[in-house]
Amino acid sequence: MSVRAGIGLNPIIRSTVWDSLHTSLFDGVAAAIKILMPPLVGGIPWYGQQEAHRIAYYDIYRRLGLATFQPQDNELLDALVALTESTGWWWAFDDVCVMSERPTVLHSEPIPDRVHGERRLHHHDEPAIQFADGSATYVLNGTIVPDWVVLDPSVERITVERNVEIRRSAIERIGWDNYIDAAGLTLVDNADDPGNDGCTLQLFATPAGWGGEGRVLLAVNGSRERDGQRRRYGLHVPGEFFSALDAAGWTYGLSGENYAQLLRRT
Repeated sequence: MSVRAGIGLNPIIRSTVWDSLHTSLFDGVAAAIKILMPPLVGGIPWYGQQEAHRIAYYDIYRRLGLATFQPQDNELLDALVALTESTGWWWAFDDVCVMSERPTVLHSEPIPDRVHGERRLHHHDEPAIQFADGSATYVLNGTIVPDWVVLDPSVERITVERNVEIRRSAIERIGWDNYIDAAGLTLVDNADDPGNDGCTLQLFATPAGWGGEGRVLLAVNGSRERDGQRRRYGLHVPGEFFSALDAAGWTYGLSGENYAQLLRRT
């Protein structure tokens, strides 16, 4: 279809091979493994599966006969393919090469609304990635979180958590309704959600431990998830809002008056 539309082969291969694998492996798996390493300045100074997007890009050109390499280049590419398929991260020096084991556990899920097979790390109850020595990282829907978010989320821990994404993930584990009741959040305003028939917008004051004055806007997704459900979610909005419609409009760059005229929200 893309070829019929006049799109060249290079943009197609770039999107389906390089970009797709980069998202899944470099942005996803490599980022989760890096959490287990001592703090480093700059990028990832070693090789491993996170380089698969680069290696696969050239290998697919070779396999499809779209490019011809010199014998020494083919030999090097074969070695890189073998390393990517058989080992974990590795460091090459002049006289020695340090190689690491691959993870023994790796759980992932498709990234919603992606069309080239991109995946993100995720497991609802266990580490999303784990090594033979027990080192592990917990990931929920692509968000790297501390183990307490998965194993023992609590209102107290959520209140003092400063990272917005970790806090959101922990609240979703508990459920927004349960969290609001347990945390005793004060309802500031509520209104019917225009363009989202049968759904309500609720505006709450944020707990003091969240830092600074703000509000939480609780809404229902306008479109359904893969399982057919419409997710309820909370958005952190500025503390200046006292109207749920104004707060919802702000998230779209609209005034509350304009947002109230929506016929269908997605």
